[in-house]
Amino acid sequence: MGLSEVLVSSPGSVLGLVLVLLLVYLIYNNLDSDQGPPGPPGPKPVPILGNLLQIDLKKPYETLIQLSKEYGPVFMVWMGPQKVVVLAGYKTIKEALVNHAEVFGDRHVVPIIRDIMVKDNYGVTWSNGEKWRELRRFALTNLRDFGMGKRVCEEKIIEEAQCLCQVFNNFRKKAFDMTEPVNCAVSNITSSLVYGSRFEYSDPEFTTIVKYTTTNTQLLGSPSVQIYNLFPWLGHLVPNRNKMFKQRKKSDEQNQRFFKKLRDTLNPHMPRGFVDAFMLRQKKESGVPNSPYQEENMASSILQLFAAGTETTSTTLRWALLLMVKYPHIQDQVREEIFRVIGAREVQTEDRKDLPFTDSVIHETQRIANVVPLSLPHQTSQDITFQNYFIKKGTTVWPLLTSVLYDESEWEKPHSFYPAHFLHKDGTFRKRDAFMPFSAGRRICLGQGLARMELIIFFVTLVQRFWFTPPPGVTEEELDLTPVNGFTLNPRPHHLCAVSLT
Repeated sequence: MGLSEVLVSSPGSVLGLVLVLLLVYLIYNNLDSDQGPPGPPGPKPVPILGNLLQIDLKKPYETLIQLSKEYGPVFMVWMGPQKVVVLAGYKTIKEALVNHAEVFGDRHVVPIIRDIMVKDNYGVTWSNGEKWRELRRFALTNLRDFGMGKRVCEEKIIEEAQCLCQVFNNFRKKAFDMTEPVNCAVSNITSSLVYGSRFEYSDPEFTTIVKYTTTNTQLLGSPSVQIYNLFPWLGHLVPNRNKMFKQRKKSDEQNQRFFKKLRDTLNPHMPRGFVDAFMLRQKKESGVPNSPYQEENMASSILQLFAAGTETTSTTLRWALLLMVKYPHIQDQVREEIFRVIGAREVQTEDRKDLPFTDSVIHETQRIANVVPLSLPHQTSQDITFQNYFIKKGTTVWPLLTSVLYDESEWEKPHSFYPAHFLHKDGTFRKRDAFMPFSAGRRICLGQGLARMELIIFFVTLVQRFWFTPPPGVTEEELDLTPVNGFTLNPRPHHLCAVSLT
């Protein structure tokens, strides 16, 4: 989808849009008035629109991949009036995010986030500076205290996997859409850590949380919201911006109900989850100037934890099941290894080391699914000369994660589903440096350890219990692996059959 399609589909007359663009032109009649050392190369921009006419806003990562082949691993594009430096390829992104972590570690806060957050309290994902460092430390410490990466959390995931199996069993071999039950199962793990309890899949309060989380993640990457982030004066003319704003208000109302229940039953000596711990710290720092432990920051952080802890993991699991149906011989190999190594007993995280082929399939699913092709935007915290190009402080930076996962210099078959990418010749598991689905550096996903634990337990449990097949009348070859584009790349709507093996 190009810019012209977005404009035509937006409310308002063409004349009104022309007037808006003329106004923008008067403000931005010179896209780059900066004087100084040469910056990165890139395609020539046009007034007002920059390079927007050259970029497919429905899947910008594909356009950026092509531009990187022409301009190199560090190049510049103008997204309307905004200058963006794009980083491509494993070596370049590692050098920036790991070797120069301080410089490339700030977060660029886009207008839609400013709209839906409250009082500049951007939570653990979108904040910067000391506020971000404090919130990230607090989140990591407390999530670990409440089980993240530990045996107690492993037991919760095992129990949730059994609940998911029961839901699959209820369909009695009939084809069904696995999206909602998988989303609910994964989201329940986050809920256990955040609220201290899980929900029934039929609980309307819970299904609303899951719906808001998944919908907002998709809207964040929609072409119209991207246009709004570049031209925020379009305001209410952008329907998806209005949807995100309304959903945030509803989420806040729902969270306030949860917070009240938790606050009324709060025991300082027995905190149940992240919210309890935040409330206790909030009480301790009452009256402290500029304390990050404010109600708005708690609400923002919780929404972000659910988004990070649900959408990417559940989407990866759905890709894994779809790929097992697409490639039944690989599903056979996974199942054979599982039953040979652990039999029918419940899987544990420590079994991973004895399941190298299964582990390689999970890793290759994460790589080929490319769930987050374009990292959340970064921003430089100071001037830097990087790979001989000058980049100013405050410049927006896009690490193109898809260029790492599909880097042709790092992967033998970058565009194919090839689990051998993660296997040595002797069949043992092979770690790959260019495996970066969680990003890298200071902003690496704080829940990556939890995600790895969830993927191995959910995936092995499901393959132990079920044989996954296409719906009647559909062959493996007819299954479409083309993703639905958004901020995350989801499988297209589809139905599968789960045939019980017990």
